[in-house]
Amino acid sequence: MAWIEEIFAIRDKQDQAAFARLFAHFAPRIKGFLIRSGAADDMAEECAQEVLATVWRKAALFDPSRASAATWIFTIARNRQIDMIRRARRPEPEDLPWGPDAEPDQEDVIALSQETEKLGEAIAALPEKQRELIERAYFGDLSHSEIAEQTGLPLGTIKSRIRLALDRLRHSMR
Repeated sequence: MAWIEEIFAIRDKQDQAAFARLFAHFAPRIKGFLIRSGAADDMAEECAQEVLATVWRKAALFDPSRASAATWIFTIARNRQIDMIRRARRPEPEDLPWGPDAEPDQEDVIALSQETEKLGEAIAALPEKQRELIERAYFGDLSHSEIAEQTGLPLGTIKSRIRLALDRLRHSMR
């Protein structure tokens, strides 16, 4: 089937029969594509309908010299799926907390204080070469490459020392 002519019929004459043929062909394929991409069944169904409604409204924007009809339609589907995922992750205004944050539980404050103290002791107990690199990386907020430039040490050495230091800290914090 020449989907380009169907899109042009929708664009030029608002041809409902052409749209019905396009819908019958692409709706299940878009839904399957979205489900294979990880979308839930109901979200895929809703998204497929929105995509084809967009095809109806924006048929004039289709340019066959830039993409095939199927590519254009599936690009709309992919973009719509991304929009729906973003919308789902964005909190609604009524979900946003208002007012001051709740005071932290005193037990949590004490536990955090003790963990912080224990971490400080564990860092202080590291060999100097490892401690210095940990401090530059995590407290100085430097990348491994920036540390290599500052110290003149090879990048591999820096990565190895940091990895060893993190391993020691992990064991100390248990």
